[in-house]
Amino acid sequence: MNSVVTTNLDGEYVALSYLISVVGSFLALTAARHVVRRDGSISGFHLLTAGAALGGIGVWSMHFVGMLALRSDLTIGYSITETLVSLLAAVGATSLAIYFVAKHTTTTRVVTAGAVLGLGVCVMHYLGLYGMRFGGYFQWSYGLVLLSIAIAIVAAIAALWLAFHTNTWTLRIVAALVMGVAVCAMHYTGMSAADLICTTAYRGKLPRGFGVVSAQQLPMLVTALALGIAAILAIHQFFQRVEAPMRPTAS
Repeated sequence: MNSVVTTNLDGEYVALSYLISVVGSFLALTAARHVVRRDGSISGFHLLTAGAALGGIGVWSMHFVGMLALRSDLTIGYSITETLVSLLAAVGATSLAIYFVAKHTTTTRVVTAGAVLGLGVCVMHYLGLYGMRFGGYFQWSYGLVLLSIAIAIVAAIAALWLAFHTNTWTLRIVAALVMGVAVCAMHYTGMSAADLICTTAYRGKLPRGFGVVSAQQLPMLVTALALGIAAILAIHQFFQRVEAPMRPTAS
């Protein structure tokens, strides 16, 4: 008999997901300052760094750690295929949006790119949910789905504006804290839009399929990967800042 699965959120993992989103947002805001070189050309490395930081850490990694916060008596797995495609969608949409805005940070470009980025984030989020494997199906609240899309677009527009208007470390930290709230608001609104409907009597059995891993395995790997990437990007940005004054200036 079909039944709605009772779920709740683990506060510690919710807090961890917010922290990861803030770290990714801060690294993205820092990298975005270097996307446009002094000669006006685009630095592909810093563009990819900003895209990986915001899309890969701030959004994608936060999503899967946030999913680990979901508690229920139903065993859940994830398909590696949809999981990796969702990562590419998040990084690709973020990099494209930053590239579009970097050279000409006009209001029209920020709003347009923000809409595209917001939709890209939604594709990542719902593709990640589509990759979930469990003995049942989702029952959607479409009003909350639309609300999550609206939140994602507004958050994306704000993120792009902040990326090119935060000139000090203090402003970037404050902006990252705000962006973390916005990203988490979109994620947990999207989660609340989907009720899990159980259709099996074997709730503790992991569904079989190609490339399916346990929900307890994937998010922890994502967390380790996210923190590792964050450390590498942070070290690079630190040396970028230290070496900057040593560059020769034109006489």
